[in-house]
Amino acid sequence: MNREFLYEMIQTPSPSGAEYELQKKVIRYMKPHVDTFLSDATGNVISVLNPSSPCKVLLAGHVDEIGLMVTKITESGKLRVVNVGGIRVPLYLGQKVRVLTESGVVHGVVGVTPSLLDDRYLQADDLFVDIGATTKEEACQFVKPGSYLVADTDYRELLNDCICGRALDNRLGAFIVIEALRRAKELGTTVGTYSATTVGEETTLRGAIWAAKHVKPTLAIIVDVTYATDYEDAFSEEVGDIRVGGGPVLANGSIIHPLLNKTLEQLADQWSIPLQYEAAPGRTGTDGDAIHLRNDGIPLALVSIPIRYMHSGSEVGSLKDVELAIELIARFLLRVEEGLDLSPYKNLL
Repeated sequence: MNREFLYEMIQTPSPSGAEYELQKKVIRYMKPHVDTFLSDATGNVISVLNPSSPCKVLLAGHVDEIGLMVTKITESGKLRVVNVGGIRVPLYLGQKVRVLTESGVVHGVVGVTPSLLDDRYLQADDLFVDIGATTKEEACQFVKPGSYLVADTDYRELLNDCICGRALDNRLGAFIVIEALRRAKELGTTVGTYSATTVGEETTLRGAIWAAKHVKPTLAIIVDVTYATDYEDAFSEEVGDIRVGGGPVLANGSIIHPLLNKTLEQLADQWSIPLQYEAAPGRTGTDGDAIHLRNDGIPLALVSIPIRYMHSGSEVGSLKDVELAIELIARFLLRVEEGLDLSPYKNLL
């Protein structure tokens, strides 16, 4: 896999609703490897291999991330904000941020006051951002309401093939779906592969809805992240025992197709890929929720990468887990090509 492009993806801000710059990089990177691209007004990019195949496998990983948005500028030149997606508000106190504007990045800091530090019920609209301006007029020369903000953090390589960084949720999944296409092409697959880097998952699921409507896939593999519980005070009773570096995670639940999971398990056993499991008895909280409900119930599986400290500015995951997920999904595409009978699960008649 191309680690350099993964790192480029992590470094490119892409809050939900402002994914355009990252999507352009995906197109540039994938252009030599695909037969064509699909896109739509909502901003999805779908890398397509073997478009003439009657069997269409949709691989979906969202490229958007959580962040903040400017709502107003105060008389003293400070920025007031609201959340974009499920941020953990206390983690932003004292944090450096990047304000994304039409003319480039404006740097700032989330302010810290004794009252904010003591507020047990801190909300995003309690925060303010200091960009160094001293008046509203000065700040308005650079920033306007509606501007997006993301945490100003970078990636770092850690021990044991781990990395930390902003927005591993879900740069890892988006990277996996395009690398799985590249790997499957190397292996000679002829099945129709539609690797969708979807938009808006953290806020509306709109990208998943439109990708499914556009492609009308035979089946789908969703790739996202999930909670690792291999550290102190993690909620393992709710999630289960899931380790960073322990391999990709399969979800079991009401919208997961059991035959697809069984096939993934057989392939993992054949290619010595360790698997972990999580329970998703209802909603999965991923693009899969929207995709499954399109076009009469698309059969799908959910493959996740364990990360620690989700929705923080420094999530931690394993590059080995990413590499294993790419290989598993690429091998799955070859298995579909050989013939995967979904008829036992299409209906009860």
